[in-house]
Amino acid sequence: MSHRRCLPPTVCLVLALLLTPSAWAYQQPLVNLGFTSFLDGAPPAGPGFYFTEYVMYWTADRLPGIDSPNDHFRALGSLNQLIYQSNTPVLFGGKWGLDVILPLASFETDPINNNDGFGDLLVGPYLQWDPIMGQNGPIFMHRVEFQTIWPTGTYEKERNLNPGSNFFSFDPYWASTLFITPQWEVSLRLHYLWNAENDDTDIQPGQAVHANFATSYELIAKKLRLGVNGYFFNQITDTKQNDLEFPDDEQVFAIGPGVLWSFSQNSHLFLNAYFETGARDRPEGEKFILRFVHHF
Repeated sequence: MSHRRCLPPTVCLVLALLLTPSAWAYQQPLVNLGFTSFLDGAPPAGPGFYFTEYVMYWTADRLPGIDSPNDHFRALGSLNQLIYQSNTPVLFGGKWGLDVILPLASFETDPINNNDGFGDLLVGPYLQWDPIMGQNGPIFMHRVEFQTIWPTGTYEKERNLNPGSNFFSFDPYWASTLFITPQWEVSLRLHYLWNAENDDTDIQPGQAVHANFATSYELIAKKLRLGVNGYFFNQITDTKQNDLEFPDDEQVFAIGPGVLWSFSQNSHLFLNAYFETGARDRPEGEKFILRFVHHF
């Protein structure tokens, strides 16, 4: 018995799907798979307000659990993100901040039926530490965020695919950037995902570990970076329904090229491509994310 999800990375996408005797699928919420990449350990311009707009296109030609020669999945989504970074230390030198994200999603699916609309609201208080500096610039920077996913998005039990999950999730992470040289950086964002139960279906998706990883090299000072970016998702506990456990091992790995162009210290444009492989109990496809970051 399978129970899986399509994870388009820019919508709070939970699929309360396919509760049939042979297959129930797509239970996980949307999480950050590939939305963030280079220089992830700190905001680019210090304290203040930041607005980020993400545009994502994700495609797959096979849907697990669907027996159709024409099955396919396409998702177009946007994330609207507002961040406030304070200049006030509150714990162990970490300065508090707040991260709020509102997703919007549109799907093209065959043969399953779907909903379009707003995804679940993501809210994350966090602590950002000042960079550890060396003679030639920063060496290491990092933060911890206590990200929560609230069931506010569009959801209908009768739909196979919904932008909203209809359950609460807690998805904290640690993000860091290490400068190997002043031009060469390596970044990592590591999450642990816990999900509550969907009251409409009595399904509680399993817990998971997921991460984004990236490395880039500065080709034009303060302007252009080229690099490689990737992500993985690995479900580590079984999904439950009415306290019954069902073996579950959803996983995926993706890697691809990326570019960062900085118009100034306050405005930055990312373009990241991901090619998925090793998917188990979930679709496998290609994902493209355009992200614009502006500091006010």
